[in-house]
Amino acid sequence: MHWLSTRRAKTVMVLPTLIIYAVFIIVPVFVAIYYSFTDYSGLGKAEFVGIQNYTRMFHDALFLIAFRNTVVVLICSAVFLLAGSFLMALLMNVSFRGNAFFKMVVFAPYVIAPIIIGIIWGYILNPNYGLVNSVLRSLGLDVLAIEWIGGTKWSPLALAIVFTWQVLGFHATIFLSGIKAIPGDIYEACSIDGANAFQRLFYVTIPMLKETFIINIVLIVTGVFKIYELVYQMTGGGPAHQSELLTSYMYFTVFSSRRYGYGMAIAVAILVLSIIGSFSYIKITTRKQRSEA
Repeated sequence: MHWLSTRRAKTVMVLPTLIIYAVFIIVPVFVAIYYSFTDYSGLGKAEFVGIQNYTRMFHDALFLIAFRNTVVVLICSAVFLLAGSFLMALLMNVSFRGNAFFKMVVFAPYVIAPIIIGIIWGYILNPNYGLVNSVLRSLGLDVLAIEWIGGTKWSPLALAIVFTWQVLGFHATIFLSGIKAIPGDIYEACSIDGANAFQRLFYVTIPMLKETFIINIVLIVTGVFKIYELVYQMTGGGPAHQSELLTSYMYFTVFSSRRYGYGMAIAVAILVLSIIGSFSYIKITTRKQRSEA
């Protein structure tokens, strides 16, 4: 079976995957970039308009609202997910009866279709008959029964909470893998030196999980820029597009308003923002690690 190790064999095995990736990922990206410089409406010929679609974003009030909402969801999700998934991983790393069931329950929301999650949480957070507000009103806490979704103020926070609930188990699993990879000898040496649990956490576990934190941050950034089903099912982007995120507004622009050129420009902007956000964090983190070394 030594022939499997040859360059030709490796090329033959990898080539189908590369072709599929190119056809369904690379080519559509370049097609979107091309149409982003046109005024294509889905019918007729696409006329070249230069950077007009990109400059239009800075004067589009709805785009700016969607961008603001996306930033709010990104910041809230990053805070909730990093802290929550890390603490959840620490719990998952503790041996106790029912640990396997606990891991399954934590990870379960990640395998549920986002559209179903949107339906479930849409009923839970509905300001009129939702479970949360019904419980609050029954407890006499009417002042806390706010408009979680469908309003202009709390919808981004509600989307961030639901997104966090959905992917918490996935990110916790990544942290758990990083924790499992830390050699046990290090913890034994710390215990011999008299380090308590908090000292081991802050001086051993967290510093040795820097790469894992980077991976989770990048996945959070790219994940937030792909949120669509939750917006569609929970708020529909309303009222008057006040709860839109960039992805949902791009979808509305392309398929509802038939402004394909402008919609493709928004899609390219989302891609660029996602790349810039991810690589900026990686660059800052790696530079800090080099300076500390």
